[in-house]
Amino acid sequence: MSSLTLLCRAAIAALSTVAAAAAMAAPAADHPAVQRALGHLKGTAAEAARVSPSDAFTARVLREEADGSTHVRFDRLYKGLRVIGGDLVVHSLPGGALRGVTLSLPARIDLSVVPTLSSTDAAAHALAKFPHLQGKLASQSLVIYARGDKPVLAWDVQVHGVQADQTPSRAHLIISAHKRELLDRWDDIHTADHLGTGRTLYAGNVTLHDNVNAAGTKYKLKDKTRGKHYVVDMNNGTSTETLYVGPDSIWGNNLESSDETVAADAAFGQNMTWDYFKNIHGRNGIFNDGRGLRSRVHYAFNYDNAFWDGSSMTYGDGSFFNPLVSIDVAGHEMSHGVTQSTAGLIYSGESGGLNEGTSDIFGAMVEYYANNANDPGDYLIGEKLYNTPGSALRYMINPSQDGVSADCWYAGVGNLDVHYSSGVANHFFYLLAEGTTNGSPSKTCIAGNTRVATGNGTVTGIGRAAAEKIWYRALDLYMVANETFAQARTHTIQAAVDLYGAGSSQANGVAAAWTAVNRP
Repeated sequence: MSSLTLLCRAAIAALSTVAAAAAMAAPAADHPAVQRALGHLKGTAAEAARVSPSDAFTARVLREEADGSTHVRFDRLYKGLRVIGGDLVVHSLPGGALRGVTLSLPARIDLSVVPTLSSTDAAAHALAKFPHLQGKLASQSLVIYARGDKPVLAWDVQVHGVQADQTPSRAHLIISAHKRELLDRWDDIHTADHLGTGRTLYAGNVTLHDNVNAAGTKYKLKDKTRGKHYVVDMNNGTSTETLYVGPDSIWGNNLESSDETVAADAAFGQNMTWDYFKNIHGRNGIFNDGRGLRSRVHYAFNYDNAFWDGSSMTYGDGSFFNPLVSIDVAGHEMSHGVTQSTAGLIYSGESGGLNEGTSDIFGAMVEYYANNANDPGDYLIGEKLYNTPGSALRYMINPSQDGVSADCWYAGVGNLDVHYSSGVANHFFYLLAEGTTNGSPSKTCIAGNTRVATGNGTVTGIGRAAAEKIWYRALDLYMVANETFAQARTHTIQAAVDLYGAGSSQANGVAAAWTAVNRP
């Protein structure tokens, strides 16, 4: 396996929690459901939610169900400081009674918010630890960092720069507020390893919506039916973008010789992802606000990656890879936006592996949903980027097939690069949906297994339709920013119970699939 393959595989998709959350319309502070939930946090739920007298809560998302149940997602402040890992969801029964709270905060917060390390020293240390090029201080703020064994005071130093392969970087470096120590690090740029006619590179000829002027002489690759999302040409640069405009509604020629061809692929992937989340999960756009975004193609020169940056999708033409605009890569990238605006899974540790796994899961499900004969659904991610049959960026059936990803959960799996720990979620989802019957090549995990599963256990799949709904509900309503695989087990079982009932084959199947990847 070449070092380039490893480098690009290690770059498939990431996270960010702030940009999209801010872009979504938060529920009104005086909404009755929000007020009831706040009441629970001041009353019977306070101990379970680990509320301190100095905590304050801001409602970010409200979900109301047909039976009157509500789920309110809150961000937490402590003495006016943002708490990283302090978010929670309050669940209320029809009628308003408390059903429960989900969170990952390890303990109530009780600490001084006076730093002994200055902001200047914290910024200098962050710049020294910035792993990329052209690092420039963007901002710094005091926060409570609550992802470890106990909450601590820290500086969130944001540094902007450029990665070696030309991907932009918007890094958060979490520095202890009392000593020059890097506690955590993640990036707000999410990368991937990575009615006209669209003549695409991968999907054949597909129908695309576009705009036409009154004279019928100018067409724009912009879709009014899907939130006005559109595609732009980066012209092999990194800053100047041009909307695709043409004299007709034929986009591309199925070959790379036309600049419009990969634009058609990007538009198709964007459309399929929009339709998938709307028709399968009832979500109106990535941020659930009906707003379309843009896809940027021909980014940089020979750029071997794709990324989500919090508000748009960007695709390179590739040099080692073919152009990175396949359906599953598009679904993967945009699913980062869904994660960003729901659970906000932080992109390090086990939550980072779950973030990556979520994008792989939905990338595969978008490909199945598209039902395109030229790129049929499978449990491979990015197989179209290779010319060698059977090669892919991800192998969900047995993730360890890539030589680096983990098939099984084990203590310490969260210390792996998130692109490799994601294998646990991918393997779980495959076993949940498809099982091990009917000649499946998927192995199960046995005691002692870590990266490679060696077991031959039996798991009965519940089908993709149920599996994808369970994962989405858990992500939307139960998972929190610092989610662990143990919590994911609990939350997906709860989601299955919500949808199909306690003791159902689906709920039992979720438990069995987690056990089969050694996360009992």
